[in-house]
Amino acid sequence: MTESPNPNVIDTDTLTGEMHPIRRAVLAIGSNLGDRVFNLQGAVDALGDTPEVWLTGVSPVYETEPVDAPEGSEDFLNAVVMIDTTLSAPTLLDRALAIEAAYGRERGGEHNAPRTLDVDLIVVGDRRADDDHLVLPHPRAAERAFVLAPWHDLDPEAEIPGYGLVAELLEKVGRDAVTRRDDIELDTQ
Repeated sequence: MTESPNPNVIDTDTLTGEMHPIRRAVLAIGSNLGDRVFNLQGAVDALGDTPEVWLTGVSPVYETEPVDAPEGSEDFLNAVVMIDTTLSAPTLLDRALAIEAAYGRERGGEHNAPRTLDVDLIVVGDRRADDDHLVLPHPRAAERAFVLAPWHDLDPEAEIPGYGLVAELLEKVGRDAVTRRDDIELDTQ
């Protein structure tokens, strides 16, 4: 695992004891199988019900064509969820995978196959990781309008550590592949 480049910086994910720092995390959620709105709302609700997680924002919903998906795949609905959390990055990832599984996500099939629910960790504070289980920041988030556009709606000043400002990345990628769906609103309560 790649940690902070400064060996004198404490990795907050390995701290023990009762106090854990609160970090801002950004998660991207998406669905292109079944009741897409129900699946996204379920992800928001499940994150909100997670101990040591506090929802701070949910973006507008965007509809997007699938990227690098099998022919005939349906369009995705996507959103971004911002949270504050004291959970470690690996624990938050485990929770994201459990939420996907609860909504029928099946892994191990065809690459980028349609899915009932996708919950991706994009950033967890300034945490960096690069191992078989966890990569932070998410390695493709800076190239995906379906992550950048909703994130920009929530936080126009946001930055992906090591990649740059979300606004500048979105300008490079463009908004052609995403359509904001103002007729769909996810509830945060």
